[in-house]
Amino acid sequence: MSEVDYIAGVDEVGRGPLAGAVVTAAVILDPNKPIEGLNDSKKLTEKRREQLVPIIKERALAWSLGRSEPEEIDRINVLQATLVAMKRAVEGLSIEPTHALVDGNQAPNLSCGVTTIIKGDQSEPAIAAASILAKVARDHEMEEMEQLYPGYGFAKHKGYPTKQHQQALLELGVTPIHRRSFKPVQAALK
Repeated sequence: MSEVDYIAGVDEVGRGPLAGAVVTAAVILDPNKPIEGLNDSKKLTEKRREQLVPIIKERALAWSLGRSEPEEIDRINVLQATLVAMKRAVEGLSIEPTHALVDGNQAPNLSCGVTTIIKGDQSEPAIAAASILAKVARDHEMEEMEQLYPGYGFAKHKGYPTKQHQQALLELGVTPIHRRSFKPVQAALK
């Protein structure tokens, strides 16, 4: 790697939930400061993800979070909102990347080169680091939403369409953090 090559790993968390933001992260790892145990955030325990976040933030050359709120998701659809949030994360980096490795098969519109990698969070350490930062940030947000909107179980299911969440939607109604364009939420609006 030459001195001018800065490779950003980019990933998202939260496309499937009925509530909350899509959170993305971009991370440029320092090749001189490897981090042991990076993997797809879904394959790590919550405790391990929590342990890795400060290490990633400390050792990475740069990291940034991006997001897209429920209103934006409803307006432009969840895929487009995710790509916008990825672009925000990359643009938020303190170092401009020369290339971005993006988890999945859809690329955001970036000023640098982009390579999409299906299951990239399992093969590329920078994408794995991004997946961990995004997941922990979003999980914390949903735990905070539990305090604002008790009874929905956000701390437990993080907004995903579990039986408990869908039942709470029908009984308690739709909150401001719900995505109104998603079918189970629309059913609760009727």
